[in-house]
Amino acid sequence: MAEAVLDLKRWGNNLGVRLPAAVAKAAHLHVDQRVRVSVEGTKVVITPLEAAESSLEARLAQFDPTRHGGESMPTSPVGAERW
Repeated sequence: MAEAVLDLKRWGNNLGVRLPAAVAKAAHLHVDQRVRVSVEGTKVVITPLEAAESSLEARLAQFDPTRHGGESMPTSPVGAERW
């Protein structure tokens, strides 16, 4: 069992703790993974969330041209290319 004794640090208005690589590996956690943090009695529990595979239709529905910079490819020549 991977185990570590760590210090809580201030992170803005919150508290943070860095998980050692051995603990993260033993818990099958990775960078940018979504987790749920909950309290059970006096214990803090970190539970990994399953990544939901989204369909192409769902991903395209999330596309906002104003937020993502309009067209994904220019429709007029840019630079020295000829059309």
